Amino acid sequence: MLDFRCIADLRADLLESPVWDERRGILFVCDIPGGEIIEVDLVEGPRRRWSFEQEVTALGLGESGALVVALARKVIVFDPESGGQSDLWTGYDEPPTSRLNDGKVGPDGAFFVGSMDGRADHEDIGALYRVDAKGNAHVVSEGFAISNGLAWSPDGRAMYHSDSCGPWVDIYDFDPETGTASHRRRLVDLDDKTGRPDGGACDMAGDYWSAGVSAGTLNRIGSDGTLRESYLLPVPSPTMPCFCGPDLSQIAITSHRFGDEAAIAAAPLSGGVFLADAPVRGVPVARMKGI
Repeated sequence: MLDFRCIADLRADLLESPVWDERRGILFVCDIPGGEIIEVDLVEGPRRRWSFEQEVTALGLGESGALVVALARKVIVFDPESGGQSDLWTGYDEPPTSRLNDGKVGPDGAFFVGSMDGRADHEDIGALYRVDAKGNAHVVSEGFAISNGLAWSPDGRAMYHSDSCGPWVDIYDFDPETGTASHRRRLVDLDDKTGRPDGGACDMAGDYWSAGVSAGTLNRIGSDGTLRESYLLPVPSPTMPCFCGPDLSQIAITSHRFGDEAAIAAAPLSGGVFLADAPVRGVPVARMKGI
């Protein structure tokens, strides 16, 4: 059992992409439909907010302290201190009903970001992209309805990736020097009862943590695909875990407020950020090289 407590009662429609900034000692989260990045202190709660012209779907840290940010249809570089921003990748050309979704900086120092079909039927037309500091992008893999769940093993040699509509989690061999992902294979198939896979994170023991967005759970999955633990959350729709705190011994998780009205009414803190002490330390997330 993990004792989750709400540290940011934001009641946002859809919070995602929590990222721990160890230099600033704060957590960044995205309010996707609100088009905002929100800074959250683990003790004091929400601090600064920044608004953007498109939905804000994911973010990562740059070596300089700037952020690499996925908006609905492009990737930008944003300086939270000056407020300055510049385009990094504007070549996203999927149908207008699609958008970028989950993203994270990989061990190679590039930004990986997937896409999703925004229509109700969610066809398998999305892709996973690798974007470097020069704004060059290429497709890593494709054929996804909702690309999600990016995370890397402690040694950086395994990449986890999910499709929330699959619903499944795959694992790839990963070269942390070149950013090449290969030998894709199925890790685990999930369902609505177990928890369709949303965002993910890895711990130092080599396990993969997946937000079970349909079941109010946080699932801890072994590298062999074994469901090791399933932790119940205080809200019905968790979206993404993130190891945080000075020694990465805590775990934060975001949530949303879509779905069954009765379930949301019974959990009014839905759309907030929750924090618990973790049973194991998390894998540090890389910073983007050249940003």
